Amino acid sequence: MSVHDSKDAPHYEHRNPDSDAEPTATTPDTPLMDEVSAEAAPAVSDFMEQAAAQNEAAREDLPETSQHKTVPYISFENVSKAFGSVVVLKNVSFYVCPGETLCILGRSGVGKSVSLQMLMGFLRPDSGKVMVAGEDITTMKEKQLQEVRRKVTMVFQNGALFDSISVGENVAFPLRERGDMVEDQILQVVRGLLEMVGVAGMADLLPSDLSTGMKRSVAIARALASQPEAVLYDEPTTMVDPLMAHLLGNLIQRLKAQLHLTSIVVTHDMRFAKKLADRIVFLHQGEARFFGTMAEMEKSDDEILREFLTLDELVLPA
Repeated sequence: MSVHDSKDAPHYEHRNPDSDAEPTATTPDTPLMDEVSAEAAPAVSDFMEQAAAQNEAAREDLPETSQHKTVPYISFENVSKAFGSVVVLKNVSFYVCPGETLCILGRSGVGKSVSLQMLMGFLRPDSGKVMVAGEDITTMKEKQLQEVRRKVTMVFQNGALFDSISVGENVAFPLRERGDMVEDQILQVVRGLLEMVGVAGMADLLPSDLSTGMKRSVAIARALASQPEAVLYDEPTTMVDPLMAHLLGNLIQRLKAQLHLTSIVVTHDMRFAKKLADRIVFLHQGEARFFGTMAEMEKSDDEILREFLTLDELVLPA
């Protein structure tokens, strides 16, 4: 059955972004295809429908478990990690269910980015399990981890773009690796993805020509080009202006809602976390001091967590 025949696959309506209609504020349900030009829309619509249907299927394929009502897509189970005498994580446990967003909060140096690197298999825990899509990845060989990285991709803080090739070639890289798309399809999907993330017309520029926020947007477009089931974002709002942070937050929300993407966002920005998170894990001195919903966090009487939230309110402008 093709994705067009699936009743679960969303239908993306196209609106010409060059029209004279007044732009409206986006919501998680505002179609991503609204940002895509008429020329690129057919190829990108097919691509998006495939991604959404794939992620729905991945949810259904997860093995059943008695521990959770909803089977987690990603979980840490009593994970510990040290570098020499420095303990970074100590018996940390948390999970994120399919199609949900988990935000990892904490001060610098508490193991937030290390957690993401373990989820990608770049680092291995000293003890405990890291589960991705129902599989324990802690003992996997590199070839097996490459398969995991086709399902889970990461948007690095610096963008991690290839500096020597253009923005368009960066986004096209995962599409060319697939080997099942003709060149015209690739070019149209690249154009549409760049339009979707707010950097239309920049395909021929080099990454060095872009601002920090634009690099993050391109990195998200490249991540989407691999049609992942989950995306890990490492400090997406660091060193970007408030408007760009707002736009990135809206984009992450829309990707979650419309592609059923599972997301983990490392951030120190509480406003950003409140906007995105289904659940929060708060790390402090190697431990998960809190894991739960935003509403539960706001009611927590943990003194260290309360101090973090109070200091955050003082630092962020009203």
